[in-house]
Amino acid sequence: MKPFDASGAFRPGIDGSGMRQLAVRGAAFTLLSGGAGMGVQLVATVVLARLLTPADFGVVAMVTTFSLLLTNFGLNGFTEAIQQREEINHSLVSNLFWINAGAGLALAALFAAAGSLMARFYADAKVAQVAAAMSSTIFINSLSVEHLALLKRAMRFSAVSANDISARAISVAVSIALGWAGWGYWALVAGAIALPLSITLGAWWQCRWIPGLPRNVAGTGAMVRFAVHVYGRFSFNYFTRNLDNLLVGWRFGPVALGFYKKAYDLFLLSAAQISAPLTSVAVSALSRFDGRSAQYRRHLLSTLSVLAFVGMGLGAGLTLVGKDVIRLVLGPGWDTAGRIFMYFGPGIGVMLLYYTHGWIHLSIGEASRWFRWVVVEFAVTAALFLIGLHWGPVGVAVAWTASFWILTLPGFWYAGKPIGFGVGPVIAAVWKFTLASLVAGGAAAAIVRATWSFAPAASALHAFTRIAENSLLFTVLYLAMVVALHRGLAPLRQLRRLVEEMIPGRGLLPSSPAAAASGVAGFDNALASKPENRELLIR
Repeated sequence: MKPFDASGAFRPGIDGSGMRQLAVRGAAFTLLSGGAGMGVQLVATVVLARLLTPADFGVVAMVTTFSLLLTNFGLNGFTEAIQQREEINHSLVSNLFWINAGAGLALAALFAAAGSLMARFYADAKVAQVAAAMSSTIFINSLSVEHLALLKRAMRFSAVSANDISARAISVAVSIALGWAGWGYWALVAGAIALPLSITLGAWWQCRWIPGLPRNVAGTGAMVRFAVHVYGRFSFNYFTRNLDNLLVGWRFGPVALGFYKKAYDLFLLSAAQISAPLTSVAVSALSRFDGRSAQYRRHLLSTLSVLAFVGMGLGAGLTLVGKDVIRLVLGPGWDTAGRIFMYFGPGIGVMLLYYTHGWIHLSIGEASRWFRWVVVEFAVTAALFLIGLHWGPVGVAVAWTASFWILTLPGFWYAGKPIGFGVGPVIAAVWKFTLASLVAGGAAAAIVRATWSFAPAASALHAFTRIAENSLLFTVLYLAMVVALHRGLAPLRQLRRLVEEMIPGRGLLPSSPAAAASGVAGFDNALASKPENRELLIR
């Protein structure tokens, strides 16, 4: 893609009539790539868990707890600024590139120098060496931010998704090869460096743009201020999302952190594969509507309804089978991670809903309010972590789950206040799915306890069998409860039509005005946003 014409103006490549199709296709590509990425990650997890030790994962997690905050400088900030601004040009984006690259180089040098301090904090000399190597990822990542943002502004989500999958496959291949060769935790470090390097090379190849020299261009300061607000929000959110790593590693050491991290990874996987891809494709489209309009609200609520249907069922189902999933994927030496995950599971569905409140802030241009809210989020979650730390990693997992249940409704109330969007419609859109998951999950757990019990699986085959049987049992009970509470099959039909619209050649032209106005037709218009997705993948 060549993003600018001869005069330096951005080439949008789409008009209003094509937005809906691109939004639906963008959602399809990102969800499919998320599934492919999950497959790549699953292969990495299965293989590396058998080549490396929990301590290897733990020592790398100690460093990435800090490094990923700096790696995401610009990626969370300048990306949204480029996508949200009504008009941009070659000179303006060139300025942002050089500002971002310069900041990335300075932050990389500072992080490398800070390695000795981290080693003292964790009382582990290996941390300083890992930090020096990981500092390179900060600068490398800064070189791809503007190119990826231009691709997303042009709705080239298929190119972005393909690049991401390829880079992750390369990263995993490097880690597995070096892990097989006996490199230990250095295999994980090498894979972590290969990821941003591959993404950057792919982004420059797909977006054929070379930045010009810095110039005094009107609008640069405004975009930098917008980016600072978004990154400030991201930073507070990052500290919230990684404070648990820091506390567990400091209090209980790398082995406990390795177990905890794997349980958290499974917890985060749903957000990374569902909420993050939809966010990557939901604010660009919402930004095209007046936040007070009925159309805006219909699209947003339809999205929440679908996420609640999928997320609440997924959370309850994984709570039921999570121990067996970890036993099957990681092997018998990781049963502790399985026990920790049981306390993460009940937070999965509400986590998916909670993250969407950011769509409102960004789509109505209120990045400063989003920043102020994350301060509240940090205070509440940090307090819960400190309370839960008394009970070890399990207590911290409970704190995570509790934080999402406590913050979700206040978060939506605060985000929707400037446009008069209250929490009543949100509750109405999701409560039936929440109740269905609680009832179905409780009933399935009672049946499982009476038949198979919750004892650890004796073998991988035993774990697989229990996953299949218990998942089928829960799915039947959950769908029955959803149908009963909705007094019909409307949610199932809604989800089916949405899937059909994502299939090339189907569903793009509604058969009637009524179909076009349905919740599902509304949902796809809500699938085009500025990326909050990276912050879901920072761990």
